[in-house]
Amino acid sequence: MKPAAQTIRVHVDTTFVPEQSDPDTDRYVFAYTITIRNEGAVPAKLLTRHWIITDANGRESEVRGDGVVGEQPHLNPGEGFRYSSGAILETPVGSMRGSYQMVDDAGHCFNAAIAPFTLAVPGSLN
Repeated sequence: MKPAAQTIRVHVDTTFVPEQSDPDTDRYVFAYTITIRNEGAVPAKLLTRHWIITDANGRESEVRGDGVVGEQPHLNPGEGFRYSSGAILETPVGSMRGSYQMVDDAGHCFNAAIAPFTLAVPGSLN
């Protein structure tokens, strides 16, 4: 049996955190809030995350792990899950991209892509 089409939408809001940053030591802290919404026809559970974080020098780091913020949310069609986390860069500008591995209630695994988004100190980009 062919799996049902899955549509998981991922929306990201980012914020620079100046009180935790120290430009003199190349430490730039960013917070991000992610909203994951199941716009598909069947329930699905988030199993793992995979992030690729790139700074302005082209240095990449990868993060893999189970769930998000200690949870593996199960989303029925139309439901969403929101969480906040953070990243530390050595440059005032960088980006993140990645994916969530999901499994629907029929046991079919699929990836939900997280489109690249920018992390930037206000005023650092034209």
